[in-house]
Amino acid sequence: MNKYLKKPVLQNIFLFLAVSLIFCALLIPNRLSDITADSFLRLPLELLLLGLVLLVPGVIGKLLRWLAASVLAAGVIFKIADMATFNVFARPFNPIFDAYLLGNGIHLLKGALGESAALVVGVVLVALALLIIGLAFLLLNAIRNTQLAYAKPSMLVLVGLLVVWCGLRMTDSRYAIAGFYDLLAMHTSSTIASIRDTREFRKELNQTSAQASAVKNNPQLFAALKGKDVLIIFIESYGRTLLDKPEFSGEFRPFLQQQEQQLRAAGIAMRSAYLTSPTFGGLSWFAHGTAMSGLWINSQTRYDTLVMSDYPSINRLFNSAGWRTVAVMPAISMAWPEGNYFGYDQIYHAYNSGYQGKPFNWITMPDQFSLAAFQRNELDVQNRKPVMAEIALISSHAPWTPVPKLVDWNQIGDGQIFNAQATSGDSPEEVWKDSDRVRLQFRLTTQYSIRAVVDYLTHYANDNTVALVFGDHQPAPLVTGTTDNRDVPVHFFARDPRVIEAIANWNWAEGLTPADAGPVWGMDEIKNKWIETFSH
Repeated sequence: MNKYLKKPVLQNIFLFLAVSLIFCALLIPNRLSDITADSFLRLPLELLLLGLVLLVPGVIGKLLRWLAASVLAAGVIFKIADMATFNVFARPFNPIFDAYLLGNGIHLLKGALGESAALVVGVVLVALALLIIGLAFLLLNAIRNTQLAYAKPSMLVLVGLLVVWCGLRMTDSRYAIAGFYDLLAMHTSSTIASIRDTREFRKELNQTSAQASAVKNNPQLFAALKGKDVLIIFIESYGRTLLDKPEFSGEFRPFLQQQEQQLRAAGIAMRSAYLTSPTFGGLSWFAHGTAMSGLWINSQTRYDTLVMSDYPSINRLFNSAGWRTVAVMPAISMAWPEGNYFGYDQIYHAYNSGYQGKPFNWITMPDQFSLAAFQRNELDVQNRKPVMAEIALISSHAPWTPVPKLVDWNQIGDGQIFNAQATSGDSPEEVWKDSDRVRLQFRLTTQYSIRAVVDYLTHYANDNTVALVFGDHQPAPLVTGTTDNRDVPVHFFARDPRVIEAIANWNWAEGLTPADAGPVWGMDEIKNKWIETFSH
């Protein structure tokens, strides 16, 4: 290959490719939506410093080139990882908080392909990282060889461009940047901050344990709810974007008004507001952990630390106050040891709710069946304790096809009535060809989930039913577009006017549509609001 590269034309082509690749690696944004032609109309400081480093001779120069190649490769890997996490979770990659993603991937491969296959994939990933470093070193060497042939002119050009860069920087020009350095600095500082956050969270758990125990032993805990069934219901991906984004709100707000009328006709009062979720686009268990613990769970390390602690969840508090605690988790299809932390008397998962119908693609069962099975298995039982249930509704989870439809509650049975629906509509592959179609399906499935809750309440709720219903997080950026907003709607339902009067100081809007300028709580405030409001 070397004898061909000695030919001037091929040398020039290779040199052009080397410079172009390095230039692109330094300038390409770490978010797909930010990649435009204008992104590359910049003068990166790192390119100029890199050019000077390449002129350093001897062993030190070679070590510097390997170091530069490693840093360049690390930046490229971080950018690729950022592109993936921004596209799903609307945030950059965090090597501490997101390490579990790699672990989950390896676990999945072990299950699907066996232990050896997972090992091979791990080796391939390491080899790929080394290959990127080697390629970066090869490109840097190619540029260096040309620089050495024109050492003095090269030095003058680089120094001249550095002067230009400094001049542009002094005038706050957007064309002089050090974006690659900023990226690595951001990831370095976030990694250090993540390690510190993990330590501080452990301290927080230890420091608040005594206070939490005192709450648990309060004889008036939830006394104002004595004898009532308390339902805390999460709706998958039910985010504020449905009320704020014009392409959704034109249909969604009137839909909420229609559902509100149905509830009013059934004598059910409602109040609504917004909560800020700790997660975006996925990782629903962070939202569950936050709402149930009253602690801000925005990373896997925090979640893992929480579920290994004895810090009491709101489920455990209700249990200690005399309620039977239940989880309805239709998405749980494997062992779930983390569930032990929350303190459920019973967990209904994908296989023990009695569903014999077909799945709706990834969705194991439609939300109406989850609610009907809960009613049948728990609330219709004679001579029972009051029930506190945490219910996860998943019909509005991607891929958002097919869209379920409500059936007569008395005909649900074992769920086979849903079989025709489960095999109807377009496939996910067809739907996901068109981003507009994806957003439409998202709205329709979310409306179905809300409709299922409203119909359930109007059909089954009585004076002893209290329900808090809210989204777990905003949908993925494919649906929301570029936004940092993590708010989700929250609705409170009760027939008993005394319960509604008790939450008057929450200042939530009457009805199903939250006030645009109304209160916005962090999702971690839910637990303490329940304790403060109903423990007297």
